[in-house]
Amino acid sequence: MRDNGIRRAAVFTTSAWGGYSSCAQYVEDIARARAAAGEGAPELVKLRQYFDHPLLVEMFADAISAAAATLPAELRDEARLVFTAHSVPIAADERHGPRIYSRQVAYATRLVAAAAGYDDYDQVWQSRSGPPRIPWLEPDVADHLAALGQKGTRAVIVCPIGFVADHIEVVWDLDYELRQQADDAGIAFARAGTPNADPRFARLAAGLIEELRTGAQPARAVGPDPVPGYGCSVNGEPCSPRCCGTAS
Repeated sequence: MRDNGIRRAAVFTTSAWGGYSSCAQYVEDIARARAAAGEGAPELVKLRQYFDHPLLVEMFADAISAAAATLPAELRDEARLVFTAHSVPIAADERHGPRIYSRQVAYATRLVAAAAGYDDYDQVWQSRSGPPRIPWLEPDVADHLAALGQKGTRAVIVCPIGFVADHIEVVWDLDYELRQQADDAGIAFARAGTPNADPRFARLAAGLIEELRTGAQPARAVGPDPVPGYGCSVNGEPCSPRCCGTAS
């Protein structure tokens, strides 16, 4: 980019959220990339968080409806809706915001559930790693599915709201491992799709660039108890001490 004369570029990340792993780590990567490029490195502007963008809400709500339609007709009305996102260590979640990541996930879940027509649902976590002694956000989706089975739940719709594409955490952890667990427990399983190559996702990204270019008001879905969403980061500098920095 530097050698081709590019002086400014927008960076769109496949993470809609704030927090360290979901935002600040990308900011650090941008700073390292510019340092590696050296003198004349282009200005890199990481686009804002988009967890509450109306198009993201719309895509996930539509995906839930499509997933429900794949269940046996007699089970659709009773299917339990379960939202899942990538877990992080509790200490990391507390350090940024505080809890900016988990609060944004909970808010987006409320927005999507309402748009899909669900008043009652569950929000859980998945794909934790590291030593068991380190506490991560819970409950885990596999543990939660086991608990639902013990309660007599006969069908579930799992919405991977934390992911905008079919990452390995979706196609392996959910489509393979969790589906197998559901099959073994006799629970009908449907997984809502992620945005992937939906044209609306491209429109979302283009809209964020247009907001940056024109200074337009951010497009945000509105719901009860809104959670802050932070703006653009320039050249690897924190967008806000309440997100990319460490909250005091």
